[in-house]
Amino acid sequence: MKEKTILITGSTRGIGYSTAKIAAKQGWSIILQGRNEERLLEIKEELSAYGATVYHLTYDVTDLDAIKKSFMWVKKNIGHLDALVNNAGILDDALLGMVSKKQLSQTFAVNTEAVIYHMQYASRLMMKQKHGSIINVSSIIGRFGNTGQTVYGASKAAVIGATFSAAKELAPYNIRVNAVAPGFIETNMTEQLPEDKFKQRMSEIKMGRIGKPEEVANVILFLASDLSSYVTGQVIGVDGGMVI
Repeated sequence: MKEKTILITGSTRGIGYSTAKIAAKQGWSIILQGRNEERLLEIKEELSAYGATVYHLTYDVTDLDAIKKSFMWVKKNIGHLDALVNNAGILDDALLGMVSKKQLSQTFAVNTEAVIYHMQYASRLMMKQKHGSIINVSSIIGRFGNTGQTVYGASKAAVIGATFSAAKELAPYNIRVNAVAPGFIETNMTEQLPEDKFKQRMSEIKMGRIGKPEEVANVILFLASDLSSYVTGQVIGVDGGMVI
């Protein structure tokens, strides 16, 4: 695990933050990504206390020029990239009859297009190295759908399709591409749910409890590490038995 470099998008909170924190404790070099410079610097200082080398890149994942420049910076200043975690995402619920063009465009720009562009630039670095691991964060909704989440579900299902295709394309270069599909996880989004909806979601989980961000992060880091050296093109559900 030591001396490997991992770039994590959306690393200022939730699953992305937990992934960065656990990776830092394991001796990885971390590249944090987010839009909030102040928050990134706070996390950078926190993770550096574990003895990890921590960098940060401040940009919007929908800005293609910024993505390109960020990977140029990685190539110039670090020289390699062992793992990419496409975690940044947004959730904007609406019943099918209320879906707007703006909502559709914005959700796919963040949840799908950004994933593909990051894979594109990361794979160029990894192909020269002849190794690498890409982990895309999808969702249980992208696999099985949910009322009021047609747009979100479609964007996350597209991530799964992109994962399968990229895995086949990049395998000859020893680059693995996998996805995780979290279920009901304790994040800022779930905390905002009305009590009745929260109880409904909880009743669907066979393990009887909500998942923790670090439980998803552990699976992500397994896929990023050499422990999963022969695993590619997979979607691993982290949902406590929500779907069996």
